[in-house]
Amino acid sequence: MDYARMREIGEELARHAPDPFVGYEIVGDQIVMMTSPGRPHELIAWLIREQLAEQLRETSPRLIAHTGGEVADPTIGRLRRPDVLVVPYDVFTERTMDPVEPADVVLVAEIVSPSHHTNGYLDKMAEYPAMGIPLYLLVDPRKGTVAALSDPGRGPDGPRYRTRSDYVFGDVVTVGSWTVDTTDFRTYP
Repeated sequence: MDYARMREIGEELARHAPDPFVGYEIVGDQIVMMTSPGRPHELIAWLIREQLAEQLRETSPRLIAHTGGEVADPTIGRLRRPDVLVVPYDVFTERTMDPVEPADVVLVAEIVSPSHHTNGYLDKMAEYPAMGIPLYLLVDPRKGTVAALSDPGRGPDGPRYRTRSDYVFGDVVTVGSWTVDTTDFRTYP
């Protein structure tokens, strides 16, 4: 089924979804309905957004850090809802309801779910570099680890990030020209 038809079906399902539905993602021929994440997940997303927002105001005032939003790449049949994304302010002033285009995204951050951890490690690890997104911050509260990935390009098995730095909770993570202090990050209970 083509991407446009998948979007139509996703929008129809969203109109009838019960609470605590927060959105959907399109992954090839699947529509994944998403529910509200738990407090540890939301705390980490908020901490990342706050720290990046403060640095962006000082170094890159035309960029903003945002929790929520969608990134779509119809050419690979994907619609994703990163936990945090960094995009130009002007993208939010456009008069459209369309998802953000990958070419406008500077960074995505994902916090691994306790129940669906392969999504961040396998699926998105291939999809975000295929979309050309320069920076990917992967936080895993199950293990207390963080990976900062960059330099998207071709690999032997398809698109991938060619640079990776690994950290543990408590470290100051360097991602692009910014840092994220993970001292207050918490593992899942």
